Amino acid sequence: MDTKTLRTHIRQQRRTLSDAERENAAFLLCERVASSRIYQHSKHIAFYLSNDGEMDLSLLIKHAWQQGKQVYLPVLAEPNTQKLWFIPYTPTTKLKNNRFGIAEPVHSSRTRLRKTLSLDLILMPLVAFDQQGNRVGMGGGFYDRSLAFLKNRQHWHKPNLLGVAYELQKQEQLEINLWDIPLQAIATEKKLYLANKSKNL
Repeated sequence: MDTKTLRTHIRQQRRTLSDAERENAAFLLCERVASSRIYQHSKHIAFYLSNDGEMDLSLLIKHAWQQGKQVYLPVLAEPNTQKLWFIPYTPTTKLKNNRFGIAEPVHSSRTRLRKTLSLDLILMPLVAFDQQGNRVGMGGGFYDRSLAFLKNRQHWHKPNLLGVAYELQKQEQLEINLWDIPLQAIATEKKLYLANKSKNL
């Protein structure tokens, strides 16, 4: 199955989940991630707000606030850069829809930004994943461009990258592109998958 067909197939599958199935999966995922070392050892964490049937992280975001962790959300940078910025997110942060219809914090040139390389952990949405840490996104390449600097890292690898998905999105093996940035781990409602190079997480 080619990547375009795979995206369409899995997005359709994801949308067929009932509200009860989504709520249960989100609860189980929150418990699984909250008890993981990769999360517990992180102070500055970027989340996302769900769209197009993605796993809902609202419970985990509330847990992070309760634990005193610093929470961030991605926002679109300048249109010609196709990269992401990360902005602090609190219970009082105002939101608006970006050009893709995805909610993001209201921001201006005076908004305090967090450099991607100074985050401890980024929870990343995805369409498909495999256990080797490969990820298929929505096709825009925003995360890959924003994290391209990790390709040149030899030792210090922060931020850690944790993919978030439903178990139904798991694939045996995905095709890899040169620009793809691999994940350290993937969390679903059933399991935390560690990529081969991430056994210490």
